[in-house]
This record gives sequence, structure tokens and C-alpha cells, in this order.
Amino acid sequence: MKISINRLKDYIPFNQSTNEIADLLTAGGLEVEGITTYESVKGSLKGIVVGEVLSCEPHPNADKLRLTTVDLGDEVVPIVCGAPNVAKGQKVPVATVGATLYPSSGEPFVIKKAKIRGEVSLGMICAEDELGLGEGHEGILVLDTTLPNGSPVGQLFDIKEVDVLEIGLTPNRADAASHLGVARDLKALLNKELELKGVESFAIDNEDKIIKVSVADSKDCPRYSGLTLSNVKVAPSPKWLQDYLKAIGLEPINNVVDATNYILHDLGQPLHAFDADKIQGGEIKVKRMPEGTKFVTLDGKERSLSGQELMICDQQGGLCIAGTLGGLESGVSNETSTIFLESACFGTDVVRRGAQFHGIKTDASFRFERGTDPNMPVFALKMAAILIKELTGALISSPIVDIYPEPVADFEIPVSYRHIDRLIGEEIGKDRIKQILEALEIKVTKETSSGFVAIVKPYRVDVTREADVIEEILRIYGFEAIPLKENYQADFLAEHPAKDANKLQYRVSEMLAGIGYSEMVTNSLSKSSYAENAAFLAPEKDVLILNKLSEDLGVLRQSLVFTGLEVLAHNINRRQKDLKLFEFGSVYAKASEGYEEGKMLSIFLTGNASHENWMQAVKPVAFTDLYAVVEGLLTKLNIPQPEVNVIESSPFSFGLTLKVNKQFIGTIGLLSSDICKLADVKQAVYFAELDWNRLNKLAKSQGKFQEISKFPEVRRDLSLVIDQEVTFDQIRQMATKVGGKLLKRINVFDMYKGDKLDEGKKAYAMSFYLQDNQQTLTDKVIDKTMSKLMHTFEKNAGALIRK
Repeated sequence: MKISINRLKDYIPFNQSTNEIADLLTAGGLEVEGITTYESVKGSLKGIVVGEVLSCEPHPNADKLRLTTVDLGDEVVPIVCGAPNVAKGQKVPVATVGATLYPSSGEPFVIKKAKIRGEVSLGMICAEDELGLGEGHEGILVLDTTLPNGSPVGQLFDIKEVDVLEIGLTPNRADAASHLGVARDLKALLNKELELKGVESFAIDNEDKIIKVSVADSKDCPRYSGLTLSNVKVAPSPKWLQDYLKAIGLEPINNVVDATNYILHDLGQPLHAFDADKIQGGEIKVKRMPEGTKFVTLDGKERSLSGQELMICDQQGGLCIAGTLGGLESGVSNETSTIFLESACFGTDVVRRGAQFHGIKTDASFRFERGTDPNMPVFALKMAAILIKELTGALISSPIVDIYPEPVADFEIPVSYRHIDRLIGEEIGKDRIKQILEALEIKVTKETSSGFVAIVKPYRVDVTREADVIEEILRIYGFEAIPLKENYQADFLAEHPAKDANKLQYRVSEMLAGIGYSEMVTNSLSKSSYAENAAFLAPEKDVLILNKLSEDLGVLRQSLVFTGLEVLAHNINRRQKDLKLFEFGSVYAKASEGYEEGKMLSIFLTGNASHENWMQAVKPVAFTDLYAVVEGLLTKLNIPQPEVNVIESSPFSFGLTLKVNKQFIGTIGLLSSDICKLADVKQAVYFAELDWNRLNKLAKSQGKFQEISKFPEVRRDLSLVIDQEVTFDQIRQMATKVGGKLLKRINVFDMYKGDKLDEGKKAYAMSFYLQDNQQTLTDKVIDKTMSKLMHTFEKNAGALIRK
């Protein structure tokens, strides 16, 4: 929403700068998102001065050019001019060297010292179009002025420079969708009186053209006002009105439409002008029309009505979609001589439904959808009639029609001083409270020592509760005026919701299922022979079943590995060899006192990574495939990536233990063939077993997110020859510690073990990705970081770095 500073000064005279007013309004809740300057003449003729032609001679090297000398007040300069009408003794507009011209057509250009056909020219004598004052280019503009030479030419023309505020209006502040609304806030913020021009000059000239009005439903239209004006002469608006509209981003149309737009943006009351001679039957009917009725709006589009929008009609059909957009046939044209001027208050819901159904957004619907002042229509109608009479020479030819069956009452809101002090955070004094409220046109009544009743006018649709009144006090008093305290307390502290283990399990199950894993549910009873033949299980820890049904179901399982392998064997024996399975299940063990029970998550991966097809070769699953799943699972639960340690003991041929914050969370690796044979599985199986109870405790419901950096990422590669005992995790931890926030990622893109290296050595080809979220990295910073990394690898890992 655009607000003219000049128009605000008409309401409240002030000396503050535009920036100061913008800061004041923003602090008060009307955020100023930008400030622009409207110029009625682009560039405001800056650098253009009055000059007097002292001499005018033919150019020696060009037939159509003239050599002139021009008095600019403080100097006389030579100027080459091509205009046929230039002559000695004329007063002319001169663009001095360095001035920028904004012509009526074409791009702006800067006047420079020039040499034209061998003659020096220090300026330019301008035509009307070159100054942006019109389209004339038949010759230079000759000035009729007594201003001294060198005076700014802008003094001869009515040039307007207006600072315009761009206010980001929040939906609740419909009352501020006008210059008057913003001035009301400014009145309270500056503690000054508001000067609203009256309508005492309004008078009915005759009653020659009376239009009857009827309203079908007062809920859809709480108030409808109107009058007729005759002897209207439609023409372009005067310059002051055009400048006002252009400053706030509107294109002038004609004096009648421009007047209604002026009132809309000035008072916040939408108006609509109908060609009264096109109102059939001399009657306006405010009602709904049947679904499917065709109606052509001002934009020339034929629309099919929904039956839910409110329409302004005559005896034959629709004239206007109420509060949204007028009809093409009933609009004001150059031939219009009599108008019916509408000023109404429509229901927010009915306007919103109609505007959304037809996809129409207008300045009127914007205001009606949020709520307009039901007490404004008649005042705005009178002010508009006075303005139209002034602009068009019209006569007011009917009494005002004002249908307002159920006047909207002021809001009565009880307010407690104690609640004001509590919500604001300090006591600001009863006198200051009353002063602020009265400045906001909120009346304080029924005052006692503990509180009062606030009477709020209905144009403040956002102030209906005690908290709203207190917010009004605080925004005018100033949020910045409330001192910060060392300690704050709250009346209520919400409890953090307990983690729902079932929801976390569902999230993980959903993730695993989404990447192709199938969930299995197996029996907690298992064979005692598994613990007897597997070195990683202890037979003495088996929980025996006293009344066992068979030897195969004689104990409670200590691990999920064997019950899972049995499922794999069952499927592999039926030629389903590519398997991805997971299970949430309980495990049991004897303890020194009693028994222990835990919940684990097992993940099995075996066979090929994908089915055989023509697009790609068959590839067996690898350890990295399963580790990537575990990494993704931890990320899903917002758990940091784990510390890893290599293990080469049962049940794995090779594997890793995983720890987070030094807490054991599970193991992952390739199951040894001996373990697989116990369940009659003959193919390679990758297996992960995670402590679900511990993961549940470590999981965080909310992750941390940050904006993607705008600055480029830099990659640097290193080749490290290290002992085979040095793990990638150790290298990663060293790099993370040294690289700090700049080091975003580390990757091993090649590894080598072989006869080209000394015995017991391996080579890693690694890439390091550096990025600064605040600025572009320089070569100096990159080289310094990489030097630190290389030094750390050489010192702490015994690395030989190939450079």
C-alpha cells in the first residue's frame, strides 16, 4: 500500500523527515518496506537553468546548425543548436554540462562537453519533449519569464516531488488501508491533532433524478448509501489529482473515476459510479442472482455467476459485482452525463467468496474482505459529491439514500490495569494509558481503580478483546521503551511433549520401506544350539523355557541375527535371493539378578543390489550399501553420525561397532560364513543390529536447518599413504577438528593396497570440500586450511602425502 507524505501532512502537519516518519510508523506496527520519490516530471528539471541567447550565427561547417552564446547568469557559454527557431534575445531552457535529461520518449542521457563539427558546445538548448514536458519537437522551448539568467527552470513549472511510503499492511489492520488510517496512527505517535476536512459545503441542488434502492439481506450489505449527480461533464482530471494518483501507483482515467479512487485511498471507503441513465427502471436492487447467470465485467470478460456473490442490479439484470468489480454496460464513459454514486458497507464473507470465485482482486475487494468502517459511507459520499461537483460542474440531483437498518454498535471491552501491567511488563501509568487510547479514538469509560471499559469504534475490526486493547497501548507507547530485565518469568510453561516411541518406530519403518526394505516379525523363541555354537553369544545367559514345546523353541533369543537368518533361508530356498529385511524385536538374557530385556532393530541385506535388467549389469550388495542405510536412519532421527571402530570377531568376518557420545548403539558388518551356516544360509549376508532403546533416547524430534549458502564450494584433493591400521574414521576425526566450520565434507574416491606400496601400507585418494557461509573463500584461506590438514595427517597419522 502506497501512502503520500504530502497527503499525510494535510492531515497532520509535521516537521519530521520522511525517514523519521517511516521509522515511527514501523515501530508502531505499520511496517514501511520502502520509500520512493514520485516526480511529476522525471528528473524534476534538475540541472536545467534559464539562459539568454546573446548571439546566434550560422555554423561554419553545417548549414542547419547555429552557433550561439548563452548567458547562464554566472558564465557565458557557447552552445551549438540545431533548432530552426533559436534567435538572439530569447530566454531558453539550457541543460548544463553534467545534467541528465529524461525525454518524453527514449532513454535518459547526460549532457557532456562536446565538439560539434569543429565547434565547442557546453550545454544544450532544449525542446519541450527533451525536457519531458510534452511531445513538441518542432523547435526549442522559448520561455516567457523575468527570472534572472541561471535560475532553475523548475521554478516556472508546477513540478511535484512527493516521497511515497510503501507500507506492508498486515491483514488485521484494515483500518490503516488509507491515508486517513495511517494519519490516525501518526496522530497518536506524534501526539498531535488530526485535521479532517468537513463536508459542510454539501448541499442538494435539485431532486430531478431519484434512484430507488432496496437491499435483500442486511447481513450481506449492512449499509447502502447513494445519490445522483446530473450535468456531469466527463473529462481528464486536473493535474493535482493526476499527480496524487500517479504518486500512489494509479493511472488516471477520467475526473469521475479518479475522484472515486481519490476517496478510496484517502478515506478507505470504496465507491462506485454508475451511469444513471443505464439503470433500468430507475431502481437499484442489492441481491444475489441465480447460479449460471452471465455477466460482463469492466475488464470485458463474460463471467458465469456462482449464485453466492452479491450483485448490484436494476430491473433487467446485474450492474456490478458488489464490492469487487463493476459491469461493462453500466460504467462511466465519455458520454455519461448523469451518475449514481454508491457508497456502501458490504459483508466481508460475501465479498471474499465472490472475489475468490472469479479470481478478481481490486482495491475495493481488498478493503471489503478485511472489513470497512460502517460509519464512513455517508461522509465519504458527501466528500466525493463535493469533489465531483468541483471537477465536473455537476449538480447533486437527489437526496442521499441511506439504508442502515441495524447500526453497528461500538465495541465495549472491559480492561484491567493489572492485566495491562502484566502483559506489557511494566507499569506505564494510568494517565499515559488514557492519553494513548484517546489519541487512538478509543474512549475510556466506567473507570475504577482496577480498570475501565474501552469503547472502540467499529472501524477497528482488529480490536475486540482486552489483549487487543493492551497491544494498542504498547505499540504506541513503544516496544523499545520497555527496558530489558536480567530475568524474565512466564505465567505458564508448557511441558515438552514426551517422545512417542511408536511414532519414532513408524518413522523409521516408513523410511526403510520407502527404500525397498520389507519388515518381518519373528518368534522370540529360538534354539539353544545357536548360543552353544556362536562365540559372540553366552549359553549361560540363555533364558530357558520351563515348559518348552520343542528343542527348536527352547530359549528366548539373545540376538535377532538367527531368527532373521532363518527368514532369509526360507526365502532363498524358494529362489528369492535378493533380500532387504528389517525387524524391531526384543532380546533377552540372564543377569546377575533376574533377567534383562532390550529392544533391537535388525537390518539384513543379501543378494544383488538390483534385479537383472538391460539398463545395468548385476551388482552384488556391498557393505557400503548397508552402512548408507544406517547413516540415513540416524539422520532421520537427528542423531549425530557415529564414531566407528573395526571389529573382526564373531559374528562378523569384518564389521564396525558404532558409538554416539561414547554410548554403544550397535554393530554392522558382513556375517561370517560359520554363523550363516548355522541357519543354513550359504550366500553373503550383511547385517546391522542397533540398540533401539538407546536410539529412542538419543533421537531428537526437531532437526536443525540452515539456509543454503550463497557462496561457492571449493574442492581440494590429497593422496595419503598411511599404515593399514589407520582407519578412515580416524582421518575424518582429525580433519573435522582441524578444518572446523570451513570443512563441509570429506570423501574417499579411491583406495589402493598392493605391491607398489611398502608392506603394511595403503593409499587413500581423498577430496575435501571447503565452504564459508558468510563470504567467498580466498586462495590464502584455502591454502592455509589445507596446510593445516596435511600437517595434522603427517604428524598424527604418520601419513606420506603425495603432492
